[in-house]
Amino acid sequence: MRVIAILATYNERRFIRACVEHLISHGIEVYLCDNESSDETVTIAREYLGRGVVGVETIPRSGVMSWRRILMRKEQLAAELPADWFIHVDADEFRLPPGGGTLSEALAQVDAQGFNAVNFLEFTFVPVREFPDHDHADFRATMRWYYPFLPTFPHRLNAWKRQAGPVDLAGSGGHQVRFPSLRMAPDRFRMRHYLFLSVPHALEKWVQRRYDANEVRAGWHGWRARLRSDQITLPSIAELRSYSGDSSLDPSHPRRSHYLEPAILGRHGRLFSWLGRALRGRAPNALG
Repeated sequence: MRVIAILATYNERRFIRACVEHLISHGIEVYLCDNESSDETVTIAREYLGRGVVGVETIPRSGVMSWRRILMRKEQLAAELPADWFIHVDADEFRLPPGGGTLSEALAQVDAQGFNAVNFLEFTFVPVREFPDHDHADFRATMRWYYPFLPTFPHRLNAWKRQAGPVDLAGSGGHQVRFPSLRMAPDRFRMRHYLFLSVPHALEKWVQRRYDANEVRAGWHGWRARLRSDQITLPSIAELRSYSGDSSLDPSHPRRSHYLEPAILGRHGRLFSWLGRALRGRAPNALG
């Protein structure tokens, strides 16, 4: 069974090599949609062409991040690329099977059982006050504190079997694929999400980024589009769970907001944010 991860990137030099190698090791091929990176992202990805990376294309940026445009291109690719299953993935995400073996093998088992979509439980890794800097190639070895994150269920329903008709990713900001007769597998697939590696990385990733104004007005990008440098505070080790291996990732009592979000919204902001999501059917929060 052929599985292709459709990976969108913008200046992901920190993550791209580890992400691509992780997917390849799990029997997953990669198609890269790069949003005009100005760093080495594409150069690094091209090293794997013919060795797991099956294509690299550029999606024009026009000076701002337009997430809807990227997701709509991913929808097109899911109809064009010759694969049995697809995964919508970002460079800072490391997708995992529910048990042993590879991700590709686990998806084949799901397929054989008659299911056509998979949800991933998210475990968010962040720097801590005691150890604030993991901006290096070995971030997975040194940044070992996490929290389970589940603002709604399903939250990461974004692996799916090839469909005869179109699929909808853009309607949920990429969090939930939608198509007729969707049958979600009960298996607990997992995802390690390395949200940011240091405070300077967070500044580069969000504060210095320009977002599509129409998407922001529609509720997309959430706290990321409003983040200021003085609002970035790190949790302590005591507030998080220690990572000792994928098999011990603990999904109990998940957080419904990221650690950075309360500092940005405040109590009243969180109330209005919740009301807005309820009225809109939960506006997409691009990039989780």
